[in-house]
Amino acid sequence: MHFTVILRILGVLLMIFSLTMAIPLLLAWALGESAIHAFLTALAITFFSGLSIWLPVQHVRHELRTRDGFIVVALFWTVLSLFGALPFYLSEDLQLSAVDAIFESVSGLTTTGATVITGIDLLPKSILYYRQQLQWLGGMGIIVLAVAILPMLGIGGMQLYRAETPGPVKDTKLTPRITETAKALWYIYASLTILCMLAYWAAGMTFFDALAHSFSTIAIGGFSTHDDSFAYFDSALIEGIGIFFMILSGANFGLHFVAWQSRGVRHYLADPEFRFYISLLVIISAITCAVLIATDSYEPLAALRAALFEVVSIATTTGFATADFAQWPNMLPFLLFLMAFVGGCAGSTGGGMKVIRVLLLSKQGIREVKRLIHPSGIFSIKFGQQAVPDKVVGAIWGFFSVYLLAFVFMLIALLATGLDQVTAWSAVGATLNNLGPGLGEVSANFSSINDPAKCVLSLSMLLGRLEVFTFIVLLSPMFWRR
Repeated sequence: MHFTVILRILGVLLMIFSLTMAIPLLLAWALGESAIHAFLTALAITFFSGLSIWLPVQHVRHELRTRDGFIVVALFWTVLSLFGALPFYLSEDLQLSAVDAIFESVSGLTTTGATVITGIDLLPKSILYYRQQLQWLGGMGIIVLAVAILPMLGIGGMQLYRAETPGPVKDTKLTPRITETAKALWYIYASLTILCMLAYWAAGMTFFDALAHSFSTIAIGGFSTHDDSFAYFDSALIEGIGIFFMILSGANFGLHFVAWQSRGVRHYLADPEFRFYISLLVIISAITCAVLIATDSYEPLAALRAALFEVVSIATTTGFATADFAQWPNMLPFLLFLMAFVGGCAGSTGGGMKVIRVLLLSKQGIREVKRLIHPSGIFSIKFGQQAVPDKVVGAIWGFFSVYLLAFVFMLIALLATGLDQVTAWSAVGATLNNLGPGLGEVSANFSSINDPAKCVLSLSMLLGRLEVFTFIVLLSPMFWRR
């Protein structure tokens, strides 16, 4: 491993990240807000920390190996979360402890949307903007953004891309060169953000709210500039726009790339993962709507509106709210929460285990039933017209096992801190799946739980964002052997 190269990359990325704090800094200056001091101090600390790391190793030239990529990604997301917490910690308007500030920063960068802040409507606009910007940067992954820049500095990027990009197939590239792939993804990401912002603005949001909510919608983040989230606007049109863009952001961005190149949309319905994704949303929305009507919770049209928005928001792991789904009748809170475990499609900004993994796991289950009936039969698992190699199915089973083990260990850790079972179970699910809202004590926010629990949940958010293996692999002795 080349630790000097790792430090060089980390220093460069920290300096780049520090420059993003200039936007809320300028906003605070323009509006005369007291947060200007917090952003100025945070920017200076972050930039000069990155500079001090980079200067001693600036002339080092080595190609990154795969193991180096894992270390860079894990280090960067951890370190970035710490530096990203500085404006929250230093702000006089928030008065957050170090643990709370780190929790909020991790939640933003991992696009989880869990928050410890209350009274959001009263916060300075610069702080509100910074929260949304963190989610937007984390949505596609700041490492993917960086690989479009690092080649200009003489640093290879493919190993970073493999370590950070979500999904079961890591080596798929949309274009022959990783730099072009990263650029293509960010063009699509930025274009969707602009379209979403314009749609929100035209539908009645203020420009600031439209920009802020477009950041968190396309990032599948869930942070809002209002305590009541989308319920603040009370607009069916705004909710419809949100549903449309949440569904798009929860789909594989590779499909958007093909749509952009081919100027067509037929390939969406030809993709088995996308079909399964849409089918799940339709079925769960129909069940939710039927239960809400049957229990007289809403009038039929209001039930349809509430069901569609909440199901799409929870299933894509966005976490926006127009209603408190935790108070809905019967099995609905549990049903919706389980949808977050499925999450978005591979290659999307969504969290969860990813739709393609759940689809292939279900196909594997059906294959095992067939083998019981016909022990000598040979059955292959197909994804579309292609047979899925057994090593891919095995890798997915391995991921599923590690995912559940991580969930169980963190659940036990939360119970040990004194949280009740419902709160602990939903808090781990909400953070590991990068969802945000939970059940029980964390249905509204995470401000009331204890600091040890917040530390565990911060780790859970990082594990979920990097799909567990990127962190777990660093704990293996084999990883550190030459």
